[in-house]
Amino acid sequence: MFLSDDLTTQIGTLALLPQILQEVDIPVIAAGGIADARGVAAAMKLGVAGVQVGTAYLLCPEAVTSAVHRAALKGSGARHTALTNLFTGRPARGIVNRIMKELGPISAVAPSFPLATSAIAPLRAKAEAQGSGDFSPLWSGQNASGCKEVSAAQLTRELAALSSA
Repeated sequence: MFLSDDLTTQIGTLALLPQILQEVDIPVIAAGGIADARGVAAAMKLGVAGVQVGTAYLLCPEAVTSAVHRAALKGSGARHTALTNLFTGRPARGIVNRIMKELGPISAVAPSFPLATSAIAPLRAKAEAQGSGDFSPLWSGQNASGCKEVSAAQLTRELAALSSA
């Protein structure tokens, strides 16, 4: 999110796609909020050329997702995400953790982009060394239920097969 600091300007992917497709004559790739084959199928039915799925791949063995982040994605806390500027200085969605609860997910005290990342790095490193994600960016979409501990190739085949059925 770099065009505006106003979070109210953010539109959900499936609501935004028809508006984009009506205005452009180039292939559109849907990204954001698509976590499973049903979401892929819905976006394809709207007329996109392709779909990019993110969060679902975070538990694949090929992903460089940290052990702390993997544990968070598998836990019940993954159902509670929020936009936060605490880790990068710009809004991005992550699993709500201690720092987000204590400072609020969007905070005026967060350093601006890209300074926030290095500002929190020492605290993050110390907490992660103790197995805690309290100060880590636990990136996740709103639906982590599509995350699977299968190869990325297998997940891709499942998404493609089920969404085209």
